[in-house]
Amino acid sequence: MHIYNEFKSSFISIACIGYIFFVSGLIINFLQLCSCIIWLFNKELYRKINCYLALGIWSQFTFLGQWWSQSDCVLYINPDDLEKVRKEHAIVIMNHKYDIDWLAGWMICQRLGIMQGSKIVGKQSLKLVPIVGWCWIFTESIFLRRIWESDRETLVKDLRKILANYPENYFFNFLLFCEGTRFTENKRITSMKTAREKGLPELKHHILPRTKGFTLLLQGAEDRITGIYDLTVGFKKNGAEPTFLSILKGRSCQAEMFIRRIPISEIPKDTQGCSDWVHKLYGEKDKIYDYFVRHDTFEGNGIDRVTIPRNYYDLLIQLGWVIIVGIPSIFYLIKFLWTSSLIAQFIFLILIILATIGVRAMIAVTETERGSQYGETQKEN
Repeated sequence: MHIYNEFKSSFISIACIGYIFFVSGLIINFLQLCSCIIWLFNKELYRKINCYLALGIWSQFTFLGQWWSQSDCVLYINPDDLEKVRKEHAIVIMNHKYDIDWLAGWMICQRLGIMQGSKIVGKQSLKLVPIVGWCWIFTESIFLRRIWESDRETLVKDLRKILANYPENYFFNFLLFCEGTRFTENKRITSMKTAREKGLPELKHHILPRTKGFTLLLQGAEDRITGIYDLTVGFKKNGAEPTFLSILKGRSCQAEMFIRRIPISEIPKDTQGCSDWVHKLYGEKDKIYDYFVRHDTFEGNGIDRVTIPRNYYDLLIQLGWVIIVGIPSIFYLIKFLWTSSLIAQFIFLILIILATIGVRAMIAVTETERGSQYGETQKEN
């Protein structure tokens, strides 16, 4: 077992995973680009196709989480809410405490069979991330510049475009981090200064939420988004450090997720009422997460644990890419190294180094310490 763990964390294993992801991702991005022709005459068909093309990329992440690293995510949710999540358009509000909180959410989506409808409301720069960012563009995620005047128009226009002609019996979920940035203690301290100035509740484990974007999403939902899902994620102390590099190296991270469904009909539609509701929600989230910090579990916090076993779909997709991309590449690599000149081999080595740097740069996108400085200066909500 020790040898197997060393093999998973070796450079060769990580390089192979990165290579398969890179090549398969470009193939899917190309197919998504070709599918844009369909958009011109049948938007519903375009969306159905891209839902399943996106699975070819997203499933590789959940494969790494569930199978490669043997990580797990325990779920606490009302069974009635669990049935509804599969059958409605939803906005998902998640705490942004960890590098891989999004991966824990995707693992649950994969087990529930709703990952193909996953979208994000994210910063504009994410569009530039090769493969992942491009896939988000084709699957109609919403990207913001963090300049309110332009973002206000973008949110309304893009959401209405998505709601129009969305395929029947296909459902999407928008992942939204109301804090606007990943948590750091410096950002929390800065945001609490604003909270004190405005008479808002102070938070121990979250940054003050920015409410304007959520309010616009709610107002633009046109009664077709019926549920808000409040997700609070915590990673247990007995697991590996919750970073994507840990996952790549095959180290097991253990997460728990506490989920509450709020019917959208219960949320005020006016700007001030909605803003007050979001601040109240984050006060509750802070108490929920504080319970996890004190007990290292959500067990006993009012909602029972629900077991959702992993399925084999992401494993089969990964094996498919290994057969389509990995095995032929090994064959051609051996042939190339056997027959090529020293100059060609040197060029190949340079390309490997550049590819490694590229993979490391993509990992850096998920790392807290390399995140944006957004939120470290006081701004208006």
